[in-house]
Amino acid sequence: MASNGIRDRVAIVGMGCTPFGEHWDKSASDMLVDAAGEAHRSAQIEPDQVDAYWLGTMGSGLSGLVLSEALKIPYKPVTHVENFCATGSEALRNACYAVASGAYDTVMAIGVEKLKDSGYSGLVVGEPAGDGTAPEPTAPAMFSLLAPAYAKKYGVDEGVLKDVMARIAWKNHVNGAKNPKAQFRKEVPIETIKASPKVAGMLGIFDCSGVSDGSAAAIVCRAEDAHRYCDNPIFVKALSFVAGPAEGYMKQDYDFTSFPEVVAAAEDAYKQAGITNPRDEISMAEVHDCFTPTELVLMEDLGFSPRGQGWKDVLDGRFDGDGPQPINPDGGLKSFGHPIGASGLRMMYEMWLQLRGEAGERQIDDPQTGMTHNLGGAPGRCVSFVSIVGK
Repeated sequence: MASNGIRDRVAIVGMGCTPFGEHWDKSASDMLVDAAGEAHRSAQIEPDQVDAYWLGTMGSGLSGLVLSEALKIPYKPVTHVENFCATGSEALRNACYAVASGAYDTVMAIGVEKLKDSGYSGLVVGEPAGDGTAPEPTAPAMFSLLAPAYAKKYGVDEGVLKDVMARIAWKNHVNGAKNPKAQFRKEVPIETIKASPKVAGMLGIFDCSGVSDGSAAAIVCRAEDAHRYCDNPIFVKALSFVAGPAEGYMKQDYDFTSFPEVVAAAEDAYKQAGITNPRDEISMAEVHDCFTPTELVLMEDLGFSPRGQGWKDVLDGRFDGDGPQPINPDGGLKSFGHPIGASGLRMMYEMWLQLRGEAGERQIDDPQTGMTHNLGGAPGRCVSFVSIVGK
């Protein structure tokens, strides 16, 4: 078995992203039109120059007609994909592979989700009948297990860990306050975060990502054609996706301090991209901060911190917007919310801006490489995506 990757064979030459938030006055179709239109303008191409489309959405439609009807696409292939919280990233991954294979010249990956009107948040799906081993708690309850497990394994006082979690939320809201497309654009004092009402275990309201609507899109072509569309494209170095065996709940040694799926996806992505020291070689990352302890654990699973040391790096400011390795410089899920089909592409939109020097007051100094990461499901039973892109 080999994961050969498509390093530097594919480029992103245009992107679009709607503001994320409570779009009561917009339909999924409206948001798709807005995101696609911005992407077309960004790449300076006309819609009829796009050969094929990959649409990511979980609950806003069941087929490619969701997009073809909204954009009035004239008889071109539209593939609908869904893969839990990595749905938007899955659309991008498949679009990139299609171009790298030579099947198409120019394609669009686009994601959308309309959650606010539904009254639900997160992965509200009908689970198929199982064997009775899958747990039934809510997502906050499941992810809340990470915090006490981490504290126990590494000897971190729970009061200190609460400070670490609050620091993660604070950092992401500081970044989001600088982002005109974020849903929540206010800094939140750490003491306010720590005093917020409890949701599950150690998790308070500010430890949980919000609910929002949004759409984001990317236009992809072969690397050798990229400069036909723009002077500063970004190039795909790695795309990795793994689905775990979903056996964490049944394994006696699973301890809720790591996502093995994330470790596997990251190792594969680093191999594809030729990364040997992610702590030094990855300039910045957008990671799936669905809950604050998730981001903490991810710092170690992705190799940004040694095992048991991520909490110290958080408190030291390593992952701040102006730190040595900014994490979620756009504000993350904490500031944007999580419209499932759009989040992965929204993360890539930040890489697009940062690597092109267009991120405004949150611009990182001369980034060379960026990562986006999603996980979907729950601890012990999830899927994971990791991409690496660069100038």
